[in-house]
Amino acid sequence: MPELPEVEALARRLTERTAGREVTRVEVASVAALQTFDPPVEALIGRRVLRWERRGKYLCLESLGGPWLVVHLARSGWLRWREELSELRARPGKGPLALRVGFGREGFELTEVATEKRLGIWVVHDLQEVEGLARLGIDALSEQLTVDALARLAEQHKGHVKALLVDQSAIAGVGNAYSDEVLHAARLSPFKPASHLDRDELARLHAALVGVLTDALERTIDLGEDRLRDDKRKAMAVHGRAGSPCPVCGDIVRSVSFAAKSWQYCPTCQTGGRQLADRRLSRLLR
Repeated sequence: MPELPEVEALARRLTERTAGREVTRVEVASVAALQTFDPPVEALIGRRVLRWERRGKYLCLESLGGPWLVVHLARSGWLRWREELSELRARPGKGPLALRVGFGREGFELTEVATEKRLGIWVVHDLQEVEGLARLGIDALSEQLTVDALARLAEQHKGHVKALLVDQSAIAGVGNAYSDEVLHAARLSPFKPASHLDRDELARLHAALVGVLTDALERTIDLGEDRLRDDKRKAMAVHGRAGSPCPVCGDIVRSVSFAAKSWQYCPTCQTGGRQLADRRLSRLLR
């Protein structure tokens, strides 16, 4: 899933490519992905792009005098820039294409390759009309997210620290992959209750959150769209690396399944050498 660093990189690259340019075509190929009908997507045609911005893990296009285009790439969605778009009009179907937006001969395509389709597209006059945007918490790289602010969020959260990090209504921008990386850098078990974090653990968590995301953003900001996902996978210390040695201590990275996802961690670095039970209905170790 694209998270804060990748979405921020996409927003900056798209602003460079499209700011000041007129939208000449908008074609929806996945009706299921389109979450709004008023205004219609065609309301974007003829509008000039002011900028793209990131809100949490959402991509938002602001047009001059017109509506916003909002995109959430979900787990399997992606955006590709095309130097020359197909001249054939996109038609609703079962293929990966969800949306095509043109600026003359150039433009971008939104695609999603997954059995379960979750990519979301909105065309709205006000960003607060998008429910997910309206409930976003503090951005993970906002200066407002101090150690004290993180402490307040942790104290109020009823779940474990992993759940806190991916709760978009608390901290916006972090998903499954970077939360694994942050917890590894902070030397914390993913199942530590958030409300039980002491001051030292909160300070480590805050430093890891800022450090991991800042490093990832600096690494990806100048990459093209086609390289963003591969770079993310290669840069991970524990996420997606179950069975590999931890780059810090050399212990074997483990995986634990929970709900529909799997999380990776290092027993030596994070759980005092204990291996978390890899059974979804198990009583999980703290």
